[in-house]
Amino acid sequence: MSGTIGGAWLAAEGLEDTLTEDLRRRGVTIERWHGQLALSSHPAVYSPWALDIWLEPECVSIASIREAADTLRARQRNWSLYAASCFGRARLVEERLPPVKAAPLVFPTVPPSSPLGAWTLLEPETLLFSARKSSPFPNGAPRFVENRTGPPSRAYLKLWEACTRLGRWPEAGALCYDLGATPGGWTWALASLGARVDAFDRAPLAPAVAAMKTVRFHQASAFGLEPATLEKADWVFSDIIAYPQRLLRLAQRWIETGQTRNMVLTVKFQGETDHETVSAFEAIPGGALAHLAHNKHELTFFWSDTAAKESVSPLPGWNGRDQPGSD
Repeated sequence: MSGTIGGAWLAAEGLEDTLTEDLRRRGVTIERWHGQLALSSHPAVYSPWALDIWLEPECVSIASIREAADTLRARQRNWSLYAASCFGRARLVEERLPPVKAAPLVFPTVPPSSPLGAWTLLEPETLLFSARKSSPFPNGAPRFVENRTGPPSRAYLKLWEACTRLGRWPEAGALCYDLGATPGGWTWALASLGARVDAFDRAPLAPAVAAMKTVRFHQASAFGLEPATLEKADWVFSDIIAYPQRLLRLAQRWIETGQTRNMVLTVKFQGETDHETVSAFEAIPGGALAHLAHNKHELTFFWSDTAAKESVSPLPGWNGRDQPGSD
């Protein structure tokens, strides 16, 4: 590509076409791919399909490994490498940079607050970097100390990432509804926080999850519930398999009845991406979508009544509502 690189978006593996179409709908044309990093002369805009967005990319020529490292260190301390080519040379540059502590997170924990930039080598003598990016994690992917004995599935990692991205989670005693809970990965994660969990599904929970002392199981369809007949929840969660339009109606019903203070739902796409439904979710006041590292062909929908009242995003950090150069 010729000219200045205005924005860079990191796509999850296999979702490059989805990100391309989403950005096209937002007025952005991708002019070059560097591995899974989409480059454009257009300034950075938010796309929920990007794992990470480089907000202020700069492209410079470098004559040596030392010059590349010195260029980055002159800007700030912490940098994460996205390696798509020139692997050996990139590792030599990385060795000259201060180490970034990226130990697995012990959930629950808030995201790192120290500024973290991203960089890559487009060519052996071309350095692309951005001191600001949308995710506080290297390449948008947090790692956790996993629990390999308690949960009945690995789906709990998706909930852990969602709460970490949100920067908050249910407190002990909070009332949570888990819609479409079976086999119980999310129910297990919520009950492990000390939350009261009402789990709804037609199929039974894994016995060990059902036996947790703060869990109550209800054999019922998530879509057959009448929110107005239930106690107001602090949180509604769902990782249910459903068509996006049906899940949209479910979210709207819970929000319209005012029967929850917070909501975290997985929006799962089967086959082609339903971009119109993505737009409909984004139009909900107080809501936001994001693609998590533990999502597949999915987005996670976040909503809170506080964000709706204040007309802001429920997600902290850059979300496209401010300009990349602003605080």
